[in-house]
Amino acid sequence: MARRVINVPLAVLDLAPVAAGTTAGDALRHTTELARRTEELGYHRFWVAEHHNMPAIASSAPAVLLAHLAAHTSRIRLGSGGVMLPNHAPLVVAEQFGTLEALHPGRIDLGIGRAPGTDQVTALALRRTMEGLSAEGFPRELADLMNYFSGEQPGPITATPGRGEQPAIWLLGSSGFSAQLAGLLGLPFSFAHHFSAQHTLPALALYRQSFRPSRWLEKPYAMVAVNAVCAETDERAEWLAGPAALSFLKLRSGRPEPLATPEEAAAYPYTDLEREFVAQRREGQATGSTETVRRQLTDLLERTGADELMLTTLVYDIDDRVRSYQLIAEQVAGGLRRSA
Repeated sequence: MARRVINVPLAVLDLAPVAAGTTAGDALRHTTELARRTEELGYHRFWVAEHHNMPAIASSAPAVLLAHLAAHTSRIRLGSGGVMLPNHAPLVVAEQFGTLEALHPGRIDLGIGRAPGTDQVTALALRRTMEGLSAEGFPRELADLMNYFSGEQPGPITATPGRGEQPAIWLLGSSGFSAQLAGLLGLPFSFAHHFSAQHTLPALALYRQSFRPSRWLEKPYAMVAVNAVCAETDERAEWLAGPAALSFLKLRSGRPEPLATPEEAAAYPYTDLEREFVAQRREGQATGSTETVRRQLTDLLERTGADELMLTTLVYDIDDRVRSYQLIAEQVAGGLRRSA
């Protein structure tokens, strides 16, 4: 049979990175600038991620940040990648995102995650009780959240805004649990390939195998999030990617810090074990010139069959961040195809 090709929508995942020598306010202003620029470049959606107790990430309050971004953009879809449901009462999430949807109808995505996005001590400080912090409670709390939007099971509480103002709901995951649940519920699914590459293909297969058509989707819709740093040359891109690798290493070793400069990252005295850790994290990601990134993203599409790619670019300087997205939009995106 002849092979059909499809242009692939591109999206952005931003962490509002706090670079060394800058403030959280600087980071949030840079994220706002990036949202405006990527809208101009034709990106389909722009998501921010919920993390807590991390000195290098300023996107701890997605709903607040999304309201600001929506006021400074006009067309691009905006959402959470994600809101970590164990940290919040479902009613609060319904009211916050119901408010966003009421203010900006048809532009809001509610990406829901099952992990706390932080350490357990901080998660407990957020929730103030152990109830709801276990993975076992996630399906029930998700059902409660969705019911606040739909009102299908009437109860004594009405989310206002919320009921009748439902954003597009996505499930996010880095393993098979949310993949299977998204399939069973007939929801779109976004996989965190950028930090769990070894689980990408099994999770996507499970999602597609489990999928049941719903009021939201007739067939599976999978988005894959991938680290992407694009520059004029491979060498320049590798240089720019150094701070992100060092930041992740320090986070995993319990020493989170603001994002280092490329010079500081290049001078860091990696041990052999640390170099192996960084190399494993880089596998399956996209770093290099436009030709290299096109090849890497095409390979990812071929392997995953993703319906959409979400790019996350963690580099020190905002100009380099914008430039990476610009190069991909102008010189890479037009050549991206996947089999269908």
